[in-house]
Amino acid sequence: MDSGELFDAVILDLTVLGGIGGEQTLKELLNIDPLVRAVVSSGYANDPIMADCKKYGFQDAIPKPY
Repeated sequence: MDSGELFDAVILDLTVLGGIGGEQTLKELLNIDPLVRAVVSSGYANDPIMADCKKYGFQDAIPKPY
């Protein structure tokens, strides 16, 4: 952001072993840039975020495997 060159979008995995997952990462990104465009990705098709990603602030969802 300091350079003035913003990302077009980010793709976030829901589950990151030993780290924060996509849901928490998106919350932090939205604090930095409320207009961030994020896509969630996961192999857990039955996860509520994958089923209704827009409710959680994501623009779309990409199921794994891809």
